[in-house]
Amino acid sequence: MLVHHGRVNDSCLFCEIAGGRIAAARVYEDEDFVAFLDHRPLFAGHTLVVPRVHYGTLMDLPPVGTGPLFELVRRMCTAVEKAAAAEGTFVAVNNRVSQSVPHLHVHVVPRRPKDGLKGFFWPRTKYRDEGEMESMRAAIAEALG
Repeated sequence: MLVHHGRVNDSCLFCEIAGGRIAAARVYEDEDFVAFLDHRPLFAGHTLVVPRVHYGTLMDLPPVGTGPLFELVRRMCTAVEKAAAAEGTFVAVNNRVSQSVPHLHVHVVPRRPKDGLKGFFWPRTKYRDEGEMESMRAAIAEALG
């Protein structure tokens, strides 16, 4: 249960929505999470899943909350795909950079082939060589402990 692990931030839009003080098109809620339609969707059905209490980023969420959050996201993928008659979904989390509301939220976006979402993705690059790739692999592995 996450409600005892965090706080509500009265100046946070998503805390206000989760607390029912600001209206949103809710599609799901339980003791720990609220899901509602994004007011500026990439496509109809674009849903945001947020914890009721304030965690700024995914890294701030206590480990006890990651399983329940992503189980709900998994269920939301199925529901959004079905409701939007989509052929798939895209799931995204921004941490700080490009995070329009500084409250952890997971985007569940319905997808279809050739839906034009390509502009949403950043330009892809390549590693300079195998050495650069290996250095990055080793640095990430070391950071994980």
